[in-house]
Amino acid sequence: MVSLVASFAASAAPIPLFNIYRGEDGFTNAGISMAVVTYSVGTIAALLVLGRLSNHLGRRLTAIASLGLLLLGCLLLLNVHDIGALLAGRLLMGVGTGLASSSLTSYIVDAAPTRPEWLATVASSQGPMLGLTLGAIASGALVQFGPWPRDLIYLVCAGLLVLSAALIVISPETAKPTPGAWRSLLPRVRVPARIRHLLPVAAAVFLATWATGAFYQAFVPTLVEDRLHTHSPLILGLVFAAYMAPSVLGAPLGGRFTSAAAQRIGMLIFLAGWIGIIAAIVIGTLALFIAATIVAGAGQGIAISAATRGLLHDSTLADRAPIFSVIYVLCYSSAAFPSLISGELSNTFSLPQIVLGYGGLALVATLFTVLAARNPYIDTTRNSQHGELIKVIDRNT
Repeated sequence: MVSLVASFAASAAPIPLFNIYRGEDGFTNAGISMAVVTYSVGTIAALLVLGRLSNHLGRRLTAIASLGLLLLGCLLLLNVHDIGALLAGRLLMGVGTGLASSSLTSYIVDAAPTRPEWLATVASSQGPMLGLTLGAIASGALVQFGPWPRDLIYLVCAGLLVLSAALIVISPETAKPTPGAWRSLLPRVRVPARIRHLLPVAAAVFLATWATGAFYQAFVPTLVEDRLHTHSPLILGLVFAAYMAPSVLGAPLGGRFTSAAAQRIGMLIFLAGWIGIIAAIVIGTLALFIAATIVAGAGQGIAISAATRGLLHDSTLADRAPIFSVIYVLCYSSAAFPSLISGELSNTFSLPQIVLGYGGLALVATLFTVLAARNPYIDTTRNSQHGELIKVIDRNT
């Protein structure tokens, strides 16, 4: 869990620096948006090619490799003065995060206790949110108050990644290495047939919530500075954290409901948050913007955790890495493609107009989730005097 949090903290470190890069190096909104896309593309590529590698090499080795890639990305970002260096560093960190997303999350699920049932999915799905929260706040504070504002956060993250690797070295392996590592590198996206009916709604949840997270990375720095009238890197980090932190707190609440009900509840809360976000930007009120962001973050935590819980239902150890690969391919695709489109549109449309587009996406995804959310099929096996009775019950709600 520590390593997963550290990985995503490192990935969030550049966010409070984006306005500095704009002011000192002349980066544009389209350039920053392309950095978000590049990071997501690196992550998707790693998930498609390396997503099943931990099943063959073991969780520990692949987890350490992911931390090493993130470390190299941090070191590369120590010297950002042109957009090419930022894109290269983000690409390298994306590949590292993609490998971490499958190996470390599977490691957590393997090692988690069986009770409470929701613990493993909350830890694996919300560990990234916690890491993004801590990374954004720490980066904002160090940029504003620490020495070497463009470098110190990357050095701190590098130290945390080294410490995480050391902790993994002394941790027990949970997946016995098996042959077939080279064959596993062939890109393949696969989930068990019993959960395929859950994918459309899960994809809608991931699309709206992760697109919003990418929006906060690419456009909120400019919104906070230009329309909400603050230049503080710490405030910028706190605004981003206000979206991520409630996700961690909201996720356990979803465990009280079935996965379908929790997805509906979470997306309705998420949509309410987006309505507040749009109102805050129109009015120009930072306090309302942060409050609405917190509401949206809590909603996404409930919805994402519930979607993940449904997809992991009754999964075997061998299923987990491929399922997490599919989950994160959906998530990072959801971050990349809207960012690519909105980055191009930012040259033509104003930021408030782009915000309305993201709000419309949240509305469509919420309506689809409310109408189409389903629970996983449940296999119940018991013995009777006539033999083994197998029931498959579709708990649609």
